[in-house]
Amino acid sequence: MAGVIKLLPDHVANQIAAGEVVQRPASVVKELLENAIDAGADQIKLIVKDGGKALIQVVDNGQGMSTTDSRMCFERHATSKLTTAEELYALKTKGFRGEALASIAAIAHIELQTRTESEEVGTQIRIAGSEVTDQQPIATPKGTAILVKNLFYNIPARRNFLKSPQVESRHITDEFHRVALAHPDIAFQYFSNGSELFQLPKTNLRKRIVHVFGSKTNEKLVPVTEETQMVKVSGFLCKPEFAKKSRGEQFFFVNNRFIKSPYLHHAVMNAFEGLIRPNTFPGYFLYLEMDPSSIDVNIHPTKTEIKFHDDHSLYAILRSALKHSLGQFNVAPVLDFEKDPNLETPYAYRQRSAEAPSVEVDSAFNPFSGNVKPVSGFKKATKEAWEALYLETEKQAASRNIPSQIERDPVQARMFEKSAVQESGVRTFQFKQKYVVSSIKSGMLIIHQNRAHQRVLYNKFLKELSQNNTVSQQLLFPLSLSFSKSDMDLVREIQTELIDHGFLFEEIGEEQLTLSGVPIQITEGEVGIVIDELIATRKEGAASSFSTTELLAQSMCRAMAIKTGSSLDTSSQQGLVNDLFACKESGRSPFNKTVYIVISENDIENKFN
Repeated sequence: MAGVIKLLPDHVANQIAAGEVVQRPASVVKELLENAIDAGADQIKLIVKDGGKALIQVVDNGQGMSTTDSRMCFERHATSKLTTAEELYALKTKGFRGEALASIAAIAHIELQTRTESEEVGTQIRIAGSEVTDQQPIATPKGTAILVKNLFYNIPARRNFLKSPQVESRHITDEFHRVALAHPDIAFQYFSNGSELFQLPKTNLRKRIVHVFGSKTNEKLVPVTEETQMVKVSGFLCKPEFAKKSRGEQFFFVNNRFIKSPYLHHAVMNAFEGLIRPNTFPGYFLYLEMDPSSIDVNIHPTKTEIKFHDDHSLYAILRSALKHSLGQFNVAPVLDFEKDPNLETPYAYRQRSAEAPSVEVDSAFNPFSGNVKPVSGFKKATKEAWEALYLETEKQAASRNIPSQIERDPVQARMFEKSAVQESGVRTFQFKQKYVVSSIKSGMLIIHQNRAHQRVLYNKFLKELSQNNTVSQQLLFPLSLSFSKSDMDLVREIQTELIDHGFLFEEIGEEQLTLSGVPIQITEGEVGIVIDELIATRKEGAASSFSTTELLAQSMCRAMAIKTGSSLDTSSQQGLVNDLFACKESGRSPFNKTVYIVISENDIENKFN
């Protein structure tokens, strides 16, 4: 029988490898920027068109490549970073596998121009589908310029899975942020569709964060510094009052390499416990410096996940460092247990002088002597006085038809009598200020008050916004809101739809927008929360499956719904139940979560078996 196992052709193997390394245009941007950093460049330029589908170009002033190296860099597993297996556990560079350029060349058209400082003439290479179509000498500056066109041109199925240019551009911007924040000592430029989005000069870490996320970020930052034998922690936290609904400004770097770590993120959230509102996330820019031998960066093709040898100790150190930083800069609340509030002088009495008390004391008073004189204004109670008081109480009770005898066991009597709640027709009560409990024929109904109110508000807002006659209320004073540059790009994308729904924009700048009018359904204090919710929803990728009207209704209902912990009176509870079951989809919230559950009478009876 002939063998059925064969070696894959190189171009097929490269396309398979590309599926692991190149997931979208942002993956190409990440690999090319990291190669430029490894080449020693201190000035890097990124140019993108149509979200990276048409063009991605990275130009650097690094050390460049020779003619031989410019051909070898596109071969699989060709790298200058490793020579032995032991060096894999002492990596200090970004790339090391030697798969990135080979994978990119298998699925795109590439043009490379490079020159070293010692050579007078550089090299130009053109590649299409892993095949070199042209190579010739060229006059070019020192460094490397690599251009990637028509990504996934030979894999239509993969190209069809790419999102819109706007969505792909946001992913590229995210990758650019990660690389730029990891290297504030390198100057970056970023151009998209002919317009300059970022021009970042060489600077320190704090200024780099401000340049990337806007000037308003400076007032939010709290520095973090901690050094131990295991790890050196540095960077910045955002103050608790600036916590957002989205996870946008959250960055971990280990040895200047961006990573994703839910475990370390939990340590950060633990440090902020009790300082931020529920369902909000603090911003942080944390840099960890560790011995390369104590981490493993080779567990994921994109190198965004790292395995720590002692993650439990790292968790404890990080949490302790963050708590210390929050307390040191008076961000956490401080309690003074030695301060007695009873000894504080009211402000109105600070300028007054001391006054002698007007109480008179009888120094000759002796309670054990037989001749006790009554204090002026008081008389000693006698037996006749008590009897007169009892008779008067009996007369008042008889005139008001109040029984004079008290029941021996009032609690037991109330348990077995018909309750006043049932007599008045009220069938709801609130439990833990989170649930509304109501009795029904088949048993008991437990309603999540926040989700129920979200469903009611969502249906109301969606109906009003869909009628295209939303009334806009003029603000007495224009309202200014600050956002990062990437968030402002999202606002510009949906500006027309927001205007149709009642938002009146007076000015839209790079980092700030000014509103002169808002929809009548929203109060002025809720505008910022609603827009934050809308931006967070679009960042999560929900924009592709929902219209702007639906997203705006979701943002408004989430911001304005009754929160957990809010007390509701009986009429509000009953009104919420009635409004909920007037909705068509009462069982699910606008975010597809369960609104209520029913506990049948049989389930209750089974608990007593």
